[in-house]
Amino acid sequence: MSYSIKWTPSVLKDMEKLPEKITERIINKIEELKFNPFHYLEHYEGADVYKLRVGDYRALIDVDFSNKILKVRIVGHRRNIYKKF
Repeated sequence: MSYSIKWTPSVLKDMEKLPEKITERIINKIEELKFNPFHYLEHYEGADVYKLRVGDYRALIDVDFSNKILKVRIVGHRRNIYKKF
């Protein structure tokens, strides 16, 4: 069974501000997580969240193991992403 992906409203709003090509890359990479999330995800130290690297951009993702849900919490450039968290 694959994981389902949930997007927070703030993530969708933030992604509208990103260049279209970057947004496509992020969406494609997150879609790949459905089948094998731990191939790309790294645990973010100091928090119960995982990070996904897409070039200079990052996504912070909550993983619900029991319900197989990936919740995308924050997306943005790596220099700003951790300030939002």
